[in-house]
Amino acid sequence: MNAPIVILGVTGSIAAYKAPDIASRLVKEGCEVHVVMTAASERFITPLTLQTLSRNPVVCPSAADRADWKPVHIALADRASLLLIAPASANVIAELALGLAGHPLAEIALATRAPLLIAPAMNGNMWHHAATQQNVLTLKSRGAHFIGPAEGLLACGYEGLGRMMEPAEIVAAAKTLLFPPA
Repeated sequence: MNAPIVILGVTGSIAAYKAPDIASRLVKEGCEVHVVMTAASERFITPLTLQTLSRNPVVCPSAADRADWKPVHIALADRASLLLIAPASANVIAELALGLAGHPLAEIALATRAPLLIAPAMNGNMWHHAATQQNVLTLKSRGAHFIGPAEGLLACGYEGLGRMMEPAEIVAAAKTLLFPPA
């Protein structure tokens, strides 16, 4: 059996520091992991970390100037067994709900027919905002799966709903979508 191919989208959130753990856990589960980063995510974590742990080149804005870089968003979209976005910022959730395609992660989301699993991470007020909740409903109506967010102390200092779920929980949810019970 071929290894399932997981596209791990990483967006601009402090929770991006958990993405290497998610990538590593997915690789240990036998998945082929390809990371796609937004420009905002590169302010929180480096592509090299994710490349090392995923064992594959990372698609990100900073790689666009490399001589060996080739656009791969359609190839990845076609090969994907799962598109997992963790962390998913309010901005990217909105882009997905509107069908915008201004960067490779959004382009992959539009082009793939693989299941979509979203792990939100944001300030609680942003999560509870009517626009975010409508975007979540829109995505769910199109078949997207969500894990979280969780309650707890947020990076902004607030307490409440908005924390990204822990990597082990996210990987467990991904495995459920990749390997549904018979």
